[in-house]
Order: sequence, then C-alpha cells, then structure tokens
Amino acid sequence: MAKELNENMRFEISIKTLAGIAIAIASIISMYFMLQTDIQKAMELPSPEITRIEYSLKDKLIRDAIFQTQKDLDEVKEMLIRLEQKVND
Repeated sequence: MAKELNENMRFEISIKTLAGIAIAIASIISMYFMLQTDIQKAMELPSPEITRIEYSLKDKLIRDAIFQTQKDLDEVKEMLIRLEQKVND
C-alpha cells in the first residue's frame, strides 16, 4: 500500500544522519574549490619547453618508424608479386 504525500506528513531523520550529510556536502564543496585552485595554478604555469635533445630523439624515433614501415611495405609488395605469379602459373 502506497502512502500519499501531503503537508501534514512527518519526516524523521536522526542527528547522526544530518551530520553525515553535512560532512559529505562540506567535503564535496571543499574538493570543488581545491580543484578550481589547481586548475587556476595550471593555467598560470608556463608551457614546457622542448629541448634540442628531446626534439632530436623524437625525430629519430619517428624516422625509424617510417623506415620500418617502408621495409614492411616492401616485404608485402614482394609477397604480393609472388602470389600473383602463383595465381598466373
């Protein structure tokens, strides 16, 4: 049986529950303001500089990846040529 809500209805809650709700709300508000402060600090920091060594290492890594991809592509082409020859024979 469902109870109907009306203005004469009583709602009981313990002090322990009220304290828990208050602590939870205070924690959420505190975390929000701390997060906002951290975001503001991060926005004010200078952007990180890329050193010459870091740039050259990244460049070398990218070039090595390109050369490896080229080698793999050459192997695939050779395989394709061999398969075409088998099909045509």
